[in-house]
Amino acid sequence: MSSTTYEDGARRDFLYVATGAVGAVTVGAAVWPLIDQMNPSASVLALATIDIDLSALSEGQQITVKWRGKPVFVRYRTAEEIEAARATPMSDLPDALSRSGNAPTASAEDSNRALGENGEYLVMVGVCTHLGCVPLGQQGEFGGWFCPCHGSHYDTSGRIRKGPAPRNLHIPELAFDGTTVTLIEEYKA
Repeated sequence: MSSTTYEDGARRDFLYVATGAVGAVTVGAAVWPLIDQMNPSASVLALATIDIDLSALSEGQQITVKWRGKPVFVRYRTAEEIEAARATPMSDLPDALSRSGNAPTASAEDSNRALGENGEYLVMVGVCTHLGCVPLGQQGEFGGWFCPCHGSHYDTSGRIRKGPAPRNLHIPELAFDGTTVTLIEEYKA
């Protein structure tokens, strides 16, 4: 009689383990699609990193590319624009931070915002930091960008100089090899 009890106990233990295993697999199979759908889609991943070839730009020219649903201004600045940006005293700037994805806490000096051997390239997200409008290029009181919606004026380095915008235009995290800019990750203030 003891052997029958042992067999019944072994069978019961096997049924418990088998039922638990089948239940765990079923729950996993039901939950996996819910978890997997939270991953970014292929179209989002494709926009996560883009390369911009700067060799086609000529001095004084600006292009706008779309990245992650936002405009990115890429400007090949003139010597006069660079000189104006570098001559601006830091005390004149309402926002003293660079707002650069590569060095967000660096000062807003032009050298911390520009690219290139002489700082000739400027790459920044073209969204006004006040209410998200798109500023117009080479306009405003400082020759940089002007947001006509609420009157924010940015200089030739994309730094806020006048108006309600609280911060400089953002510079995304990027890599630069001299001819190509790779936008890596969106900078979040």
